[in-house]
Amino acid sequence: MFRSPRLVTAAFALLGVAAALATADIANPPDMSNVRNVSPEVVDRGGVLLRAYLSRGGYWRMKTTIGDVNPRYLAMLKAYEDKRFDDHFGVDPFAVARAALQYASARHIVSGGSTLTMQVARLLEPPKRRGILTKLFQMLRAVQLEERYSKEQILSFYLTLAPYGGNLEGVRAASLSYFGKPASQIDLAEAALLVALPQSPVKQRPDRHAVAALKGRNKVLMRMVQEGVISASDAKLAMKEGVPFARQTMPLSAPHLADHLVRTNKSTRIVTTLDANTQSAVERLAAQESGYVGDGASMAVVVVENRTRNVLAYLGGTNYWGKAGQIDLARSLRSPGSALKPFIYGMAFDDLILHPSTMMEDEAASFGDYAPRDFSGGFQGAVTARDALRRSLNVPAVMVLDRVGPLAFTIDLQNAGARLAFPAHDATPNDAIALGGWGISLADVTMLYAGIAEGGSARALRTVEDTPAAPPHRLFGPVAAYYLRDILDGVNLPEGWAMGEGLMRSRTIGFKTGTSYGFRDAWSVGFSNDYTVGVWVGRADGTPRSGRVGVDTAAPILLKVFGLLPPDKRPAPQVPAGAIMAATTEELPPSLRIFRREAEQQVVQQTVVPPPSISFPPNGTVVPLPLPTAKDKTIMLKADGGRAPLTWLVNGALLGSFDRFQPAFYLPKSEGLARITVVDSEGRSDSSEVRFKRDK
Repeated sequence: MFRSPRLVTAAFALLGVAAALATADIANPPDMSNVRNVSPEVVDRGGVLLRAYLSRGGYWRMKTTIGDVNPRYLAMLKAYEDKRFDDHFGVDPFAVARAALQYASARHIVSGGSTLTMQVARLLEPPKRRGILTKLFQMLRAVQLEERYSKEQILSFYLTLAPYGGNLEGVRAASLSYFGKPASQIDLAEAALLVALPQSPVKQRPDRHAVAALKGRNKVLMRMVQEGVISASDAKLAMKEGVPFARQTMPLSAPHLADHLVRTNKSTRIVTTLDANTQSAVERLAAQESGYVGDGASMAVVVVENRTRNVLAYLGGTNYWGKAGQIDLARSLRSPGSALKPFIYGMAFDDLILHPSTMMEDEAASFGDYAPRDFSGGFQGAVTARDALRRSLNVPAVMVLDRVGPLAFTIDLQNAGARLAFPAHDATPNDAIALGGWGISLADVTMLYAGIAEGGSARALRTVEDTPAAPPHRLFGPVAAYYLRDILDGVNLPEGWAMGEGLMRSRTIGFKTGTSYGFRDAWSVGFSNDYTVGVWVGRADGTPRSGRVGVDTAAPILLKVFGLLPPDKRPAPQVPAGAIMAATTEELPPSLRIFRREAEQQVVQQTVVPPPSISFPPNGTVVPLPLPTAKDKTIMLKADGGRAPLTWLVNGALLGSFDRFQPAFYLPKSEGLARITVVDSEGRSDSSEVRFKRDK
């Protein structure tokens, strides 16, 4: 127990001061908003910066930790700015005393005695005026910061916020802008300049005041020799280097994907699945090919790792800053031409409608009022399904789609995650989609082809590292996928493509091309054991490019992209169980020898189920919308007949699949006409056109 009343009084006074300081700290904490307001960054899977964006307020301010910078720079920074940083409590009493003596002797401020922590306090809350009171406030804030954060965190705040001239804040932004490289790779002369610049970021900007910047840098180097941080010989060599006379552009790689990810993610640092080296190689190739493509055309490229479905490279277009250059052409919906024919055949193989050796007739045929012809304008007569697909014949593809069912085909692709767009005047899929009478993106087509490479199971592509893998969707089984690989592996290379022979010896590539109506879109999509590549070439505004077809325009680029990729590590898949390895048509089972447009009728003992028929809402009716005050604003859709499951579509958009006796519910977005379609498991369908109207 204290025996002296004075000691007791002093103890209570100290407790009171401590309590007051603690209360003040809680009531008035440091404003950390500047630390949080950093530039959004998009990086590759290894952390390489692909693109950064200005922070709110228009600054290049990139979050920086001590692991992001050269250790030699950190040693120089501490030696120059705050030698006792690791030991003091935010305020350095020796520096304060020295500053006071210098002021008393010179009658003006010689040095401010600021620590790095005090400088952080100033950067967090820039003062409106200078003076003793401002300095005292920064000291209090520095003590608060030291109580709340570790030395490493405080140093990281400085590295993020220090000014470097113009709208550059933080050492990473300065290093990229002045030297064109990360702060972890700077040399001695560059490190000295980055130590000097925050002292006078306006007057020493190297891009505007090179002489002043050079003097400031050399002053730091000489001081480092005095402090024993570097040798005199190293300093002498560093002083021979010049300073940058202009700012460099910030990294701009995969800008279209970066734009999309920044819009759809709240994180300020997005780690993508891209590989910076592959991305850079694809961008260089695209820049070279743009000179040959000409006529105002652009291109898009997507590279996927089959096993993980990770996107390794993503080119949304060329000349990002040019006219319409910021349209993401890898995500835009364009007509695929013949690029999706393999999936029609794959579903037919899976349903045992067809085999690669099945004979087909390529001859004049009509499908209602639709009469397709081959690209050459003629017909080839009797061909196998294998040759029909390899030669991309139109009539056989439409015949097969007619058997598979256009609606069932499109529903399967939509269930796999593909986004499809149909002409506004015809929301219900028809046989014309076999030749590209719809819209789909390059990214989705590439996703579907990766499904062929992986045994018929499609999965959504991954572009962000921390997103979970999407569940697989079975497009068709391993047998059908194997047939497609065998067929597409044998597609002829573009005529006169000199690199093809050597490339094909290094890996086997199965690919398909497509050309949309009017030569608007040229496609080529292909796969090896480990990778899938999609290429689209065309004009962003969709205007025709006469005579430019996929096999001559897009296929050579696709094969060159494969030439940029590492060698495949995985072997080709083995022949799956159940595959019919028939070399000739005669070796096939009788039901698969000849393809027929209509399925042969078979007498079977089973319950006859009538086709589906929409019972509500009936065709031609006006359906009143629920009142705004109603709890349930959905419309119930019901159908009679049909084999389960019943799949519902409204205006061509998939609503879902349901049991035959289970009603479906649809939430109308507004008044107007709607086309409602139901299709059963056998591909039979019924439609009704109704008008949704709100009661007045």
